[in-house]
Amino acid sequence: MHVLRSTIDAFNLGETVGYNGYSTLKKGADILQGDYGTYIKFGWLLTCLFLICFGLSYWRNRTWLRNGIWFSLFFYTFWLTVAITIIGTGNNAIIYPVGFLFLFLLFCLALVFVLQAILLLWNARIVWKRESHSLANSLTLLLGIVLILLPFISHLINNYLPPFWSDLMITFPALCILYAIFWFYNYLTVLVLYQFYWPRLNQDFIIVLGAGLMNGNQVTPLLRQRIDRGIRFYRQQLKKTGHAPKMIFSGGQGGDETAAEGEVMRQYAIHHGVAVNDALAETASKTTYENMVYSKKIIDNAGITNPKTIFVTNNYHTFRAAMFAKAAGLKANGIGSHTAGFFLPNAVMREYIAIVLRQRKLHLIMVALMLLFSIFWVIMTLHSDWVAAWIQALQQFFDNL
Repeated sequence: MHVLRSTIDAFNLGETVGYNGYSTLKKGADILQGDYGTYIKFGWLLTCLFLICFGLSYWRNRTWLRNGIWFSLFFYTFWLTVAITIIGTGNNAIIYPVGFLFLFLLFCLALVFVLQAILLLWNARIVWKRESHSLANSLTLLLGIVLILLPFISHLINNYLPPFWSDLMITFPALCILYAIFWFYNYLTVLVLYQFYWPRLNQDFIIVLGAGLMNGNQVTPLLRQRIDRGIRFYRQQLKKTGHAPKMIFSGGQGGDETAAEGEVMRQYAIHHGVAVNDALAETASKTTYENMVYSKKIIDNAGITNPKTIFVTNNYHTFRAAMFAKAAGLKANGIGSHTAGFFLPNAVMREYIAIVLRQRKLHLIMVALMLLFSIFWVIMTLHSDWVAAWIQALQQFFDNL
């Protein structure tokens, strides 16, 4: 019943927000009708400015998280300008279809927002059936449970804590959640953008990153997808140019493995048609960063001037792997292999947490600042009469100067 009521409320909210948003834009267009061209030009100028900033930033370094901010500014400015332009035409044949499409999309987003806890638990159930029962595979389960408990926790805080502590326990976590959502959305943006990379068929090296073995010496389905993606590129380049790139299979031997991962991957590739001389194994690495460092040593020892290199991993892992490649001094971008849809939510969340931990000092500072701001805000809210008296006293002081 609670979920049904929330769904109905979200639908009504979507209609209200959509209608109010449309009315606001229409009134704005009517007000600006006299000098409409100037505002439209400004909107498109701002859109182009954000696009240029994004393009320059992305060209300089694909692994900058700020790329997501620039792209989002461009994306939303573009669509806002398009909306104002359409409404400003006064042509109902265009306005109404676009308006209904906007309302439909808004309703879908509201529905997903309301049902997100159920969707997360549904995904957790699928993962629980198909994957190991580890913490790394339980992130959607934990998040779904937290989302369900939040209203009850909020109710307890409001009813059983003093006003100062209850307001602080609501304000501070809310700011932290908004902060986490902002960076998660930004990470998703750059992750999706990174998928739009199609390397030229002129590579000298293809690095295939390891992902653990099954039963100590067998390729897992996840790892097989990576190797097959690398082999497919190898064949495409060989067929088109006649130049066969060297494939470096990177992965050491884990404590529960009877063979080095790089060598097992190499044998799999040879068995599937890669020439023996084109298949190399790197067997010392234990982490993604070491994958890049030790693979770079193999590339440097080959003696090729300005070698062209790509790496292969799963699509959800490409962005963070590119960050490690940059840190290792390896000039390489990555292509991603397909990942099962049910596996993606947990995998993407793990990647996000790992990226956040890479800049833990910055985020801890931001959390501390949000705590200070929350304390200040709660004090201001609970003692607004004091604040008003201070402002009045300051005003009188400056008036007497």
